[in-house]
Amino acid sequence: MQEVIDLAKYIRSIPDFPKEGILFRDITTLLNNKEAFINSIDQLASLIKDKQIDYIVAAESRGFIFGGALCCKLNCGFVPVRKPGKLPGKTFQHTYSLEYGQDTLEIHQDAFPSNSNILILDDLLATGGTALAQIKLAEKLRGKIVGVMFLIELTALGGKEKIKDYPVYSLIKY
Repeated sequence: MQEVIDLAKYIRSIPDFPKEGILFRDITTLLNNKEAFINSIDQLASLIKDKQIDYIVAAESRGFIFGGALCCKLNCGFVPVRKPGKLPGKTFQHTYSLEYGQDTLEIHQDAFPSNSNILILDDLLATGGTALAQIKLAEKLRGKIVGVMFLIELTALGGKEKIKDYPVYSLIKY
């Protein structure tokens, strides 16, 4: 692994996006810096170096970016979790609450074999709804959740409380 760098300095903060009162943490400035992006994948991998991961389960769209790259580093499979109607095979759905309504995610019914070791991955932990939905979908397929991982955790929003029954890993905390 290369030298560990302070990834927070590559995250841009944008006030009042997507609506007034929200301070948006923009990861595009990390993604377009090759050293920061590669270092973020190395740092994520180091957090779980002692875990046996069979599959990374990640939700669209930013979870795909980190999930695909981390799969290459960990030599494991990738399972996309998407919004309804985006996966071509038979799916399971899970509907969950957001701050401003509801959303639904889907996973293929044959995404991985029972008892596979699963890492749930997303770019951001806010209220925990998306992470919990991914956990529920993976458990419906009888996956063993070995961890839930994020690039960024917004601690004030309490999302970690929703997923407290699982090991939670995050690189940057605001």
